[in-house]
Amino acid sequence: MKNAIPPRQVSRREFLGACAGVVVGFSLSSRAWAQAPEAAAPLPGSLRQTPFIDSWIRIAPDGTITVFTGKVELGQGIKTALIQVAAEELVVPPARIALVTADTARTPNEGYTAGSQSMSNSATAVMNAAAQAREIIADLAATKFGVAVESLKLGDGNVRAADGRSATYAELVAEQSLHVTAKPTSRLRDPKTRSVIGKPLQRVDIPAKVTGGVAYVHDLRLPGMLHARVLRPPTYRASVRSLAAAGVEKMPGVVKVVRNGSFIAVVAEREYQSVRALEELTRVTTWDTQPLGSAADLYGQLVSLPHDDYVIRDTPGGASAWTLEASYRRPYQMHGAIGPSCAVAQFQDGSVTVWTHSQGVYPLRGALVEMLRMPPERVRCIHMEGSGCYGHNGADDAAADAALIAVALPGRPVRVQWTREQEHAFEPYGSAMLGTVRAALNAQGSITDWQYEVWSGTHAARPGGSAGNLLPAWYLQEPFTLPVPQPIPQPEGGGDRNAIPLYSIPGLRVVHHFVPQMPLRVSALRSLGAYANVFAIESFMDELALKANADPVAFRMRHLRDGRAQDVLRLAADQFRWEQYTPRAGRGRGIAFARYKNLGAYAAVALEVKVDRESGRIEVLRAVCAVDAGDAVNLDGIRNQMEGGIIQSLSWTMYESVTYGPEGITSRDWNSYPILRFAGLPRTLEVHVLERPGTPFLGTGEAAQGPTAAALANALAHATGARIRELPITHQRVAAALAD
Repeated sequence: MKNAIPPRQVSRREFLGACAGVVVGFSLSSRAWAQAPEAAAPLPGSLRQTPFIDSWIRIAPDGTITVFTGKVELGQGIKTALIQVAAEELVVPPARIALVTADTARTPNEGYTAGSQSMSNSATAVMNAAAQAREIIADLAATKFGVAVESLKLGDGNVRAADGRSATYAELVAEQSLHVTAKPTSRLRDPKTRSVIGKPLQRVDIPAKVTGGVAYVHDLRLPGMLHARVLRPPTYRASVRSLAAAGVEKMPGVVKVVRNGSFIAVVAEREYQSVRALEELTRVTTWDTQPLGSAADLYGQLVSLPHDDYVIRDTPGGASAWTLEASYRRPYQMHGAIGPSCAVAQFQDGSVTVWTHSQGVYPLRGALVEMLRMPPERVRCIHMEGSGCYGHNGADDAAADAALIAVALPGRPVRVQWTREQEHAFEPYGSAMLGTVRAALNAQGSITDWQYEVWSGTHAARPGGSAGNLLPAWYLQEPFTLPVPQPIPQPEGGGDRNAIPLYSIPGLRVVHHFVPQMPLRVSALRSLGAYANVFAIESFMDELALKANADPVAFRMRHLRDGRAQDVLRLAADQFRWEQYTPRAGRGRGIAFARYKNLGAYAAVALEVKVDRESGRIEVLRAVCAVDAGDAVNLDGIRNQMEGGIIQSLSWTMYESVTYGPEGITSRDWNSYPILRFAGLPRTLEVHVLERPGTPFLGTGEAAQGPTAAALANALAHATGARIRELPITHQRVAAALAD
């Protein structure tokens, strides 16, 4: 079967040797690929970590060009964008490009696919590697034909001389090697001559998803594959008191009950047999548990928990009195992936291969190496897409489950499928957060002083090479403990991501209260702390605008010095027809802006809502977004990302909140953890892209989350006069506020 890749990981030298005559690179001609003094300059994107061109680009004798990336497809369209970037710089049709994504035996180590960095890191590396490969090809052709490089024409995998002689890329690179270090600068194609970047190209990952093909790891079926289900405890801190597994092992199709300490799994020939066996295993197992605690005073607990304080911005001001003060709250929220986590693993010849929807196959491999006590060369992780996510959900844990079970059953592949209840109860959540802000206005209605404090748990508990961040490792006979998390430093930040306003404010103090130990398991959820911080900042900006008797758009423009930020805000307002808006009973408008991480994409979101005062239900009538993501490789892909981000943020903002009590997590299904349904989508949703060809890629995956939340709160306040500062803004919460 095509996906049944031999599990033994080979070294780089072995791999290149085995590929001789099958997949080859190309080397320098006699013309020097000089490493001039500029070589001391930093390489662009992920070339810094993996500088050899043949780590990114290879060419086969049949002319197929293979591009390698350590980033993964999460539905954000990165496969398509990377193919476009490579095709553009190599001057070939996209169909000539074969793309290989994150595989610890084949691709560069680019860490996690996170933080909207795939374009800025991987696409930048691919673009420059492809451009430099094109230069080398041209040099080889110039030497072969004895002509000047400038006289050659490249296109469709061929190089042509003015006298009609030609050679294919494959012919030119035969028996050559591209194992040379990339240069800091590349001769990129002029944006004016582009034929692929910025042009429409259908997503390469979509067809299998809409035709029932093998699109996700959930769909993977290997010969002789077994099916496993893992028995989870009632709460995080629990150990098995008694287990009567003999009867379970006699059930039809059951191959084995695997036990290592309090890690227990049942393995069967068929999936439904494993489901029935898990039900019986649950019935015959008892646990010693520790209560989880109460969520009755969630934010009071958050402030009282031990925390480390970090002053991330301190520009002294001169405020004698604060004009306005407010607090904003965000509960624990989950990823809510439509497909619960899944993984397939096979242990054979002393090596284990894991097919996983982890967002970081190399960090996951490091954690598995520690957990399994195996050398790195004996553990291979291959990415396949998962059905839903963006952040650290149960994918890595499912991979660890599968690896543990596969090692106990050598030879046959083992598929582990989590249940909906397990995903909801045990995935790492987005941390609960509390933000308090105060500001002073002068007589002209401008902000003179601003103080913001945010309390948050970690947003970074991914495996990262540590087995203690893998759920099953906690329950082994020789368990691993959860490492003490550390905050993500600025300028990107974690709980303090986007806590520093982009606005020009003379007096500015921002403090991050980092809470290392939270009551619930927390880690990365799309946009990390930016969602809550932008919700707080942009809600407060509207409150200050009201206090200053200023239009919300004009008030923001007054405090922005970044021209690109102004352009995005202006475009969103113009397309929304902000100045022409006619107020109507029960309806309101709201706008919000942020630059993701203050160094990524610029985004502004304007919403019009209709509010039923009796039920408190909010209907989003219109959503208009403007975004500047730098160089726009695939406009449709950018629109997809912004549309999806707006919809997900609306779901978080109006519906989503993890509930729990001493007995454990209580929001274990879609009834207890509701999400936005199709009927709740905006009636219209527009995304307008500010194209800036030739500028750095900024990424778009997480730019919409915060602005959407604040725009909704601002529109609600405009429609009803009720300012709600606690998420989610449910219809019950709205009705209660309007009844006061």
